[in-house]
Amino acid sequence: MNWIETIIKSLDFIENNITDDLTIENIAKHSYISPFYFQKGFSIMCGYTLSEYIRNRRLSLAGEELLNTDNKIIDIALKYGYDSPDSFTKAFTRFHGSTPTQARKSGKISYFAPLKLNLTMKGGYTMEYRIEEKESFKVIGLKNNIKYETANTDIPKIWTTFFLKIHLVK
Repeated sequence: MNWIETIIKSLDFIENNITDDLTIENIAKHSYISPFYFQKGFSIMCGYTLSEYIRNRRLSLAGEELLNTDNKIIDIALKYGYDSPDSFTKAFTRFHGSTPTQARKSGKISYFAPLKLNLTMKGGYTMEYRIEEKESFKVIGLKNNIKYETANTDIPKIWTTFFLKIHLVK
């Protein structure tokens, strides 16, 4: 089985069992791969750790259920794997930007769509280029150590910092 098939199969398994006790071990076992390699491969292919993806999907579905049913908040919390109303409220607020009660009243939630794997290959073409002489110019740089796991949030922060420094220099 290749990585694409493995990830597609695991995403289907996660979506079909989202309210169950999903662990890296049982998802990897279902995909016939070791938990270590599965977790690494999932993160590389999907851009999220497995636990981030599952948490985001559960909180998104919990928000939808909160708006579309009259189910008690505690019942929704338990359904999506939260042991206490406090832990659910904290996670819900962090994800949706409001408490479950506020979200139910306002009708506003965030949505995290299920991942669909789409592989596109680009390149393999000849590029014409030329070397041109330009006048001298200044280059500004920032030194940062970026970790792969947080790159999708760290890089936008770096750009913001970079542009602020450019405006302060002018």
